Amino acid sequence: MIQAGEGEAIPSFSLRPPMPSPATTCAVPQNQCASQCNRRCSATSHLNNCLLFCNKCCNTCLCVPPGTYGNKECCPCYNNWKTKEGGPKCP
Repeated sequence: MIQAGEGEAIPSFSLRPPMPSPATTCAVPQNQCASQCNRRCSATSHLNNCLLFCNKCCNTCLCVPPGTYGNKECCPCYNNWKTKEGGPKCP
């Protein structure tokens, strides 16, 4: 804050743009869902089910987490979509 006189304070602003924050999403264009799901499901022994649900999730959420397991925090839609039993819908 900068003092403006008679005890009045005015906000000060930086002339530099803010630093970019680290990526918090793992967005995927819809036309890349198949290739990203092939990558995501490459290590599973349940390939058909993994690909089915990964593609369904990707087409709805437009994101696929990095790696073959975990890392779902970068895609809240993908992470929060649950089965009726409460388990994860998306691989």
